[in-house]
Amino acid sequence: MVGIILASHGEFANGLMQSGAMIFGEQPNVAACVLHPSEGPDDIKAKMQAAIDSFDDQTEVLFLVDLWGGTPFNQANSLFEAHKENWAIVSGMNLPMLIEAYAARLSMEKAQDVAKAILGTAKEGVKVKPEELEPEEVVVANAPAAAQGAIPAGTVLGDGEIKFVLARVDSRLLHGQVATAWTKATNPSRIIVVSDAVAKDELRRKLIEQAAPPGVKANVIPISKLIEISKDPRFGDTKALLLFENPQDVLRVVEAGVKIKEVNVGSLAHSTGKVVVSKVLSMGHEEVAAFEKLKDLGVTFDVRKVPNDSKDNLDELLKKAKKELA
Repeated sequence: MVGIILASHGEFANGLMQSGAMIFGEQPNVAACVLHPSEGPDDIKAKMQAAIDSFDDQTEVLFLVDLWGGTPFNQANSLFEAHKENWAIVSGMNLPMLIEAYAARLSMEKAQDVAKAILGTAKEGVKVKPEELEPEEVVVANAPAAAQGAIPAGTVLGDGEIKFVLARVDSRLLHGQVATAWTKATNPSRIIVVSDAVAKDELRRKLIEQAAPPGVKANVIPISKLIEISKDPRFGDTKALLLFENPQDVLRVVEAGVKIKEVNVGSLAHSTGKVVVSKVLSMGHEEVAAFEKLKDLGVTFDVRKVPNDSKDNLDELLKKAKKELA
């Protein structure tokens, strides 16, 4: 029997599993994996692996996740990569989707067959009343695709300068808070992850590109490439959301002449040699030095996880870090 993992931010997966049991009865080989606010990517990945290990058949696994590009999706995707011939992931999980999955796996032995079978029901389960609020279906006639090609060097698009709608420091890079809240708040045309390490890691690069929200393309580039394109007039029409793993990388590009006026500080993971200065920020000597040098260069800071959060004071956080690191 196909094993099913429900994965979500918060208790949504547990609630959905309970709702499914009320309608379809208790089901074997089903597990809910939730990401709590105090947990990180590795925590929910470990929960998923433990759930898979408990299934009778570990060769056929279907992940139902809450949000494409969120941390539960990203960690499911990292597990999926080694089993892509058999496993499947479906995002946007809802109760009609789950009930259909329970029914489908009674007659289907392949996770990918079940995934294909539940999509229609999941979409049909989203309805509105009064009915006239339903959007009209638009049928687009087939048209020849416009020829695509490289833009010749020297071409000036727009005003010839790339626009940075947000430059964010976040050790988790592209995840749910970025893919939804910040993307909607800043409306970029492209998300650019700037990291030498990730640019060299084919698997991480691929997972990040797949996590891009609908309608926005994601790219992973090394630091030198950002410095290059910041001076390229062909990017004049681009509105970019930049993601950095740490402030040291931001400092490198600013010192190289990239015009970043403000940095959003989202999260910095804890590791040996760092101290915790807030619920989501940990700093070591290198991070403190980089932030202070950026301040000296005129960069300002917006310290908050999501747009609706109140802003923290970076000066106070730096003061706390230096005191505890002394």
